[in-house]
Amino acid sequence: MREGFGRQTDSQSAHITYIRRRRGEAAQRPGFSPGFCHSAPPLRFGGLDRAPLLSEKLPPADSERPAPGPHEGLASEDDLLRRFAETRDPQLREELVNRFLPLARSLAMRYSGGGEPGDDLIQVASVGLMGAIERFDPSRGVPFAGFAGPTILGELRRHFRDRVWTLRVPRGLQERIRSVEEAITKLGSELERSPTVAEVSAKLNVSEDEVLEAMEAGDARRTVSLDQPAAGDDMGDSSIGDRVGGDDPGFDLVEARSAISSGARVLSDLEREVLRLRFVEDLTQSKIADEVGYSQMHVSRILRRALDRLREATTAASPLD
Repeated sequence: MREGFGRQTDSQSAHITYIRRRRGEAAQRPGFSPGFCHSAPPLRFGGLDRAPLLSEKLPPADSERPAPGPHEGLASEDDLLRRFAETRDPQLREELVNRFLPLARSLAMRYSGGGEPGDDLIQVASVGLMGAIERFDPSRGVPFAGFAGPTILGELRRHFRDRVWTLRVPRGLQERIRSVEEAITKLGSELERSPTVAEVSAKLNVSEDEVLEAMEAGDARRTVSLDQPAAGDDMGDSSIGDRVGGDDPGFDLVEARSAISSGARVLSDLEREVLRLRFVEDLTQSKIADEVGYSQMHVSRILRRALDRLREATTAASPLD
């Protein structure tokens, strides 16, 4: 026993004796190399260096170790992306989603405050993240965050365009509505009051008409049912639809009378009298002939000529009709 190792226990002595016996047996085998056991890396046993037994399996070298799996959480993101692009392993996809989910969540929160639930926004952003992972190509040398960001934002914009807006408005106007709402929120906190249209316009460097258009179009996100009870109706007997006005048929009658009055000026007294007897008194042509002292055929010609002149006069007075 060498100095510095201390006193050996019975189990250690027995183990050393066993090693020596095995080495002696191995030395008698054909092809035995004396340096075989000594070239193996030593193992620790109770504070003593010892050579491994012939029956023990040596630990693999670092180059032979398998890459850590996604469940271990030790592989780098670039390595996971490369391996997933090659194998399409569902476990690798799950690990990548877990790692980049904070990115999707932060992008989804940009659209919070617009009336859409935060959980729905995060779910939509997660769908965009899954699509980015499926389409990402590591061989192009583009960072995954730079590729996934626009993909997730595009998925969120499509969600607002197709699901949130009841009435479809142009995409440029949708972006302007979001910018106006963000500017109103920021200016309200800075000024401690509601900002004016001019202040919002100066903040966004757009015209006041564009700000007003965005504010009015923002109301198109949600429509109101006409069956909803009207505001101020405590009894709930009337709905919003009951207060929506309709076309009044009297307006058409007023317009017709006005057109006839202006066109009647081109008619002679006889023509106006014949028209009155025919359409106001509702007389037949034979009775009109008795009233004016003309034959029925002549009364028919007068009616036709008067109606043609009246039609031309009213058409000239109202060219849009």
